[in-house]
Amino acid sequence: MKRVLILSGSPRNGGNSDTLCDEFMRGAAESGHEVEKINVADKNIGYCKACYYCRKSGGKCVINDGMAEILQKMIDADVIVFASPVYFYSIDAQLKAVIDRTVARWLEVKNKEFYYIMTAADGTKEAMETTLACFRGYADCVEGAVERGVIYGTGVYEKGEIKNKPAFKQAYEMGKSI
Repeated sequence: MKRVLILSGSPRNGGNSDTLCDEFMRGAAESGHEVEKINVADKNIGYCKACYYCRKSGGKCVINDGMAEILQKMIDADVIVFASPVYFYSIDAQLKAVIDRTVARWLEVKNKEFYYIMTAADGTKEAMETTLACFRGYADCVEGAVERGVIYGTGVYEKGEIKNKPAFKQAYEMGKSI
């Protein structure tokens, strides 16, 4: 059994990328894994101020918000799933804030399996390459990181459109295959 942490960056609960997270979660849970999904937009997460208080405080951030709990869950997880809609060829601000805030204890986030879920109105995978590069850039900083899968939810904008796309089934199957 693996501990799976899904970080849904979607600002819309039930939005397309969030829906893919639910399908991934369903598949992983059916395979007997311990799965938790966090809707990042529902949390109060401030942005990193680059004050480096965390260096002097043993990894405690000067900002007292929901990030300490999320960061501990990232450290404890075996599998981390990052999910985001594409915003101007990048990840959304909610998930980027979480990624940046891992700086407080980033050396403790290690030996993780990563999965990436992206959705976009654009119908091409090429439109998601820089978003994927953002995810991979973070994983490049994680010791022992292994990329296990990528889901491209292309050609979706309105809530629910993803249910009619191949990515919907792929998310379930990828979660099931952990």
